[in-house]
Amino acid sequence: MLDLLAPIAAQVAIDVPPEHRRGIALVGAGAIVDVAHLPAYRGLGLDIRGLYDVRPEQAKRVAGRHGIGRVYGSLEELLGDESVEVVDVAVVPWAQPDVVRQVIAAGKHVLCQKPFAPDLVTARELIDAATRAGVRLAVNQQLRWDEGIAAARAMVRAGWIGTPTTTSFTVDISTDWSAWDWLVRSDRLEIMYHSIHYLDAVRSILGDPRRVFATASRRSGQLATGETRTISTLVYDGDTRAVLHVNHENTGGDQRAEFRIDGTEGAIRGTLGLLYDYPHGRPDTLEVFSRVAPTDGWLAYPVTRRWIPWAFGGPMAGLLGWIADGTPSPTAAEDNIGTLALVQALYGSIDDGQARTVEAG
Repeated sequence: MLDLLAPIAAQVAIDVPPEHRRGIALVGAGAIVDVAHLPAYRGLGLDIRGLYDVRPEQAKRVAGRHGIGRVYGSLEELLGDESVEVVDVAVVPWAQPDVVRQVIAAGKHVLCQKPFAPDLVTARELIDAATRAGVRLAVNQQLRWDEGIAAARAMVRAGWIGTPTTTSFTVDISTDWSAWDWLVRSDRLEIMYHSIHYLDAVRSILGDPRRVFATASRRSGQLATGETRTISTLVYDGDTRAVLHVNHENTGGDQRAEFRIDGTEGAIRGTLGLLYDYPHGRPDTLEVFSRVAPTDGWLAYPVTRRWIPWAFGGPMAGLLGWIADGTPSPTAAEDNIGTLALVQALYGSIDDGQARTVEAG
């Protein structure tokens, strides 16, 4: 059976050939840069030229932990560094569009964070600006690069489960939002900043849905202002459907984070270990049952890498490959606007209680 799985493992490996590497600088030195971006980039042998943050001492601490030799005194200094060709923007969402505009104006390629933009008008504006400037603009939508998700997608594309009929994410966890004071105050929370991961992963497997419906709620007395419980349904042509059932207010201790893809010839099921005890987590799992392969029952795929930090190398690898050979990254902004449009449609459904079509504009 290992021979059966070896081609899947080869497809999902994240790698950056030496000829694809470019000088990279980061804007932002928050926790996610410290524990995810930089460890993933170091593991890929990428060329990190420097780091900038509006908090100089924080930037120095993070740079020191990761052996980064240069801390820029300003964004202008970073953008003036001719050795930097790619800028990884990792700042709070409301600051991102302006920073991205400045990076594009400087003629440098950009990797920005999800959500890509606060709305579709701003997203389209940034895409158009990057196109005019001749630079590549991609989004760090990294769950689709997680080894378990990527392997599941490769199995679907190989036809192992026939035609996909249903995809589901069931996430029932307890999330301490206090680590992000700006998230606690956000009116839009669960879908915009969490389920956006699952929605992008679903799009990477099934494509864009025709219609969507969502409902959301809160737990009485919860800390966060925005929604923390959501149910989202995605309707595709024919009989294909996807459903996301997400609850961040599990007080019983029986946390779970599962996904499943059913098809006409089999099924795939897995877990996202990171979410069982975030941020420590546990190993992911993945199993496949296929009448096509065949697997002779449920066959375990040996997931060896975790979402954090390793999946964070995927969007950067995709961007570097796009710069090198012109093959658009799977998370190019032009594609990711579809994920943002899906998020906006789901909030529209929550607001008026009606099913919505998804229009990227």
